[in-house]
Amino acid sequence: MKYLSLASKDKRYPLKEVLFKGLAPDGSLFMPESIPQLDRDFIENMAAYDLPEIAFRVLKPYMDEDIKDDELRAITRESFNFPIPVRQIDGNLYVLELFHGPTQAFKDVGARFLSRILGYFNRNEDRKLLVLTATSGDTGGAVANGFHKVEGIEVIVLYPKGKVSPYQEYQITSPGANVHAIAVEGSFDDCQRLVKEAFRDEDLRKIVYMTSANSINIGRLLPQMVYYFFAYAQLRAMGVKGDPVITVPSGNFGNITAAVLAHKMGLPVKRFVAATNANDVVPRFFKSGVYEPHQTIVTLANAMDVGDPSNFPRMYELYNNSLQDIKTEMISLSVSDAEIKKAISEGFGKYSYLMDPHTAAAYTAAIGQVDKSEISLFVSTAHPFKFGEVIDDIIPGGLEKAGYTIDFPKPEDGGRDVMSADYLDLKTRIAIVAR
Repeated sequence: MKYLSLASKDKRYPLKEVLFKGLAPDGSLFMPESIPQLDRDFIENMAAYDLPEIAFRVLKPYMDEDIKDDELRAITRESFNFPIPVRQIDGNLYVLELFHGPTQAFKDVGARFLSRILGYFNRNEDRKLLVLTATSGDTGGAVANGFHKVEGIEVIVLYPKGKVSPYQEYQITSPGANVHAIAVEGSFDDCQRLVKEAFRDEDLRKIVYMTSANSINIGRLLPQMVYYFFAYAQLRAMGVKGDPVITVPSGNFGNITAAVLAHKMGLPVKRFVAATNANDVVPRFFKSGVYEPHQTIVTLANAMDVGDPSNFPRMYELYNNSLQDIKTEMISLSVSDAEIKKAISEGFGKYSYLMDPHTAAAYTAAIGQVDKSEISLFVSTAHPFKFGEVIDDIIPGGLEKAGYTIDFPKPEDGGRDVMSADYLDLKTRIAIVAR
């Protein structure tokens, strides 16, 4: 398997180069040159395999020229080593819980796999690798945890000051050692812009060996396909028949792109629902045919606060860059903060199921857009505790009632490393860390 740039498809790149570059030299995203098809018998009999083995079989076609089978199996067993359960909520309504990893968010899957595979390829290098990433909330904690003390790798995580939850900020800032957390005075889009500027800076790239751990890195995106296959295996093991409608809370659109990629590999899916918050660039595009990014709007579901989703071009490519094609298998809609609050209250009161705001957005879209006769699987991307202040405002004492308590120190303003949203400031910091 080789990889190509979405902007200039005349050149093929090997996996190692793609992982270490993050972005293509032209500033665009990498994609596999083709989509491998999985054996139908394997898909229908996945319930017989454990999660690490499913991960190995799904990821092998993208990596088998670059990593020996025993090495890849070792990486998948170390990366996919926590539960990813499907739970029945009511009737044909199911939820895929992705918050049982070390930082209680779905980003743990991609970040853990990427850290291991970068460590594998970097083990014979005689220079440090710098991992630069931006986060709107959960990515930062997962990257910080996944790469903490990985030999030969330094990490810089940019996050928007005051726009992540206290627990998210604790997870980003607490590891230390080779992990450098920086609060940016601006939005997530500012953080993402700074990262992209760094990767487009040819002078910087000549002196700093650098890659990204955002889902712009194909090594973060590919492993996210695995839990959709595993969810299908669990539904079959539960005796559920029929292909599911999958609803994904969507910010940067990496998670739902992974779901679509899994479908293109052969995973049976009836259709997709991409649920956004007030940052509704994709729902508006589906209605008007005009793609118009906008300034980020701050909402309760902060990890979805993205005004220009980086991964949308990948997803659009999977549908031949055709709005007509994508609309045959997907709808996208915006969920308001008021609807999120209602869903959190309803889910706990009706089903004794406590949801974080992102999960609540997916739940709202699922119950509103999926017929009760269909198999509906919505994705839960983060543990409710990560949004304790939001939940407590909606359901006073809700976390305690659900049995969720985690003690952690609150970061002090004076203890943060803060910078302006200025690229020259970031460039200076990168040079210092990469020495």
